[in-house]
Order: sequence, then C-alpha cells, then structure tokens
Amino acid sequence: MAAQEHKLAIFRGLLKFKSNQQKIWGVLIFLSIVTTVEVVLGIIKPQVLMTSFLRMKLLNWIFIILTLVKAYYIAWDFMHIRDERGSLKSSIVLPLVILIPYLIFILLLEADYIFDVMQNGFVSWNF
Repeated sequence: MAAQEHKLAIFRGLLKFKSNQQKIWGVLIFLSIVTTVEVVLGIIKPQVLMTSFLRMKLLNWIFIILTLVKAYYIAWDFMHIRDERGSLKSSIVLPLVILIPYLIFILLLEADYIFDVMQNGFVSWNF
C-alpha cells in the first residue's frame, strides 16, 4: 500500500492522490498553470523583467526555467522515470543535466555573436 501511495504523489509527496486519474489531472493542472504564467508573461512583458542579466533579459531566463520545469514534470510523471531504478534514472537524467545547460550556453553565445555582428554593421539586417 505504501508503494501505491508513493506512485500517486507529486511534488516529493506534498500532494497525494487517490487514483491515477486524479494524479494525471493534478499534473495536467500544474503544467497548465505554468504554461498560463508563460503566456501571460509573454503578452504583458513587465518592464521590471526587461532588465538584463548575463546579457539576456530576465524574462527570457524565466521562460527557460519554466520550460525546464515543464520538461522535468512531463518526463518524471508521464514517462514514469520516477518509478525506475536509480541507475536508469541516473543514465537518463545526468546527461540531460549536462546537455541542457551546454545547449543553452551555445545558443546564448551564438545569438550574442550574431547580435554584435549585426549591430556593428558588418552585415545588414536582411530579415
């Protein structure tokens, strides 16, 4: 019975559900709330979040973080990584923990380079 309760809990056991359907609805509602926050921030674009941090706007950092949170919960709950053994969890999660920040770094570095080239006038804005 304890194993069944563990499989029906999210947020490290803070929210527990009585059935799989309730759990699916709970995770869906959480993901919908996170998506709604992203959409509202994208529409409103608060001026406070337009300040720069590490050469990128805070709003963009928030979008990246919220997207990673959604990806984590989709994989953890819907793809059942939570129920796997420790070694399989590590073999799936650890490469992503290394790969995602590396890809974000490459994206930011290349975008910054292209912006500098376009800004200094070596190549005109043709798009």
